[in-house]
Amino acid sequence: MSAIRPTEVQGRAAPTPAPAGGYFGDLLRRVFAQFTADAMEGAPQSRDYVLLDALAEQDARSQKNLAERLGINRTVMVRLIDRLEDLGHVSRTRNPANRRSYVLRLTDTGRAALDDMREAMSERNARTAATLSAHERRRLYTLLARLLPETEQPATQSIEYLLAQAHLHQRRSFDALLGGLGLRARHFGPLIAIDTLGPCPQQRLAQHLAITEPAAAEVVDDLVQAGLVARGKDPRDRRRYALELTGPGRELLPAVYDTGERMQADTRAALGAGGEDELRTLLCKLLSAEE
Repeated sequence: MSAIRPTEVQGRAAPTPAPAGGYFGDLLRRVFAQFTADAMEGAPQSRDYVLLDALAEQDARSQKNLAERLGINRTVMVRLIDRLEDLGHVSRTRNPANRRSYVLRLTDTGRAALDDMREAMSERNARTAATLSAHERRRLYTLLARLLPETEQPATQSIEYLLAQAHLHQRRSFDALLGGLGLRARHFGPLIAIDTLGPCPQQRLAQHLAITEPAAAEVVDDLVQAGLVARGKDPRDRRRYALELTGPGRELLPAVYDTGERMQADTRAALGAGGEDELRTLLCKLLSAEE
């Protein structure tokens, strides 16, 4: 299923994405944001659980090794290990085979904490996928895992963690594709939304993208500084500003849309025949139930 449809940009035919909600990456972002927000309500952090669960199976010969096994950024991994060591859940000792690295082990305190986390994570998995049948849950897990490279395959049966990893991998991939245009994944949705809605107030943009107004303001600032978007007077209300694309912004649109189509094509290839439609349906069920 493609989220791209043809339109004319300055006399040139260019593929134009449907509204942001029709773009697969945006749907995955919304589901990730919804369940990440839910996870912050006092429950054990998913990454803590995944990290401790991995160490329960096997010691890690280094932080780098563990980061690669779990698909976690190395800088983030350092902060996670520091905190878990402070809690007494993980021990760090010099690796006798390489004195520049540390072997990571789960402590007895960490094993006790992991047992508590397993029960909590099981309950959260059940809540997250409560609207799905057992078959649909298995399909959700399988399809999300297909979005990850072989080196980042999930080490635990946590739907929440897998949603996060799939979203972050998609974002990194899109960042890489858009990097040649001087853009990042977070700029794609706002650019196509302003092309569709503009001139429009910033509040309308935030509503369209289902993000907070401060988040919209931050990304609009990026685009204004890059000279791609202008804040002009709203023709319907002169007391407020309206956003619209500048000349350079419109000139960049065909390349932006082409890059969006490339990302969509990569996603469809990873998910296989019919996989994107099936995953969209499952994600929409999760999102609609939560909302």
